[in-house]
Amino acid sequence: MIEIEVQNETHQSQERLRFAAVPRIGEGLRLREPDGCWASYDVLDVWYQKAEYGDVWIPFLHVCMTVGENAAPPPPAEPAYEPTPPVYEVPRPRPQAVPQFASLTPQQEVAQCRT
Repeated sequence: MIEIEVQNETHQSQERLRFAAVPRIGEGLRLREPDGCWASYDVLDVWYQKAEYGDVWIPFLHVCMTVGENAAPPPPAEPAYEPTPPVYEVPRPRPQAVPQFASLTPQQEVAQCRT
């Protein structure tokens, strides 16, 4: 097993992982996200640095999330069934009965004239 430091550009994090072989540039990896889900990552760069001890070269990976992997957030969970509240009607006053032969002009008192 080869221990490789993986620098994640998407989450700006670094972690050491063990691989059976060093991935090449352009290959894809499946890494666990901080929220526990798995996602695809592309290897952007691979380089080696000499270790502080002996004549050993340590590999490093620079990765970024694959385009379209997490383009859209997951759909929201279905809300629990909630019955709609009943609709109450506000009572309205009933219109008063209109006389059948009504006049639009105001009624005037007719003064009886005596002659």
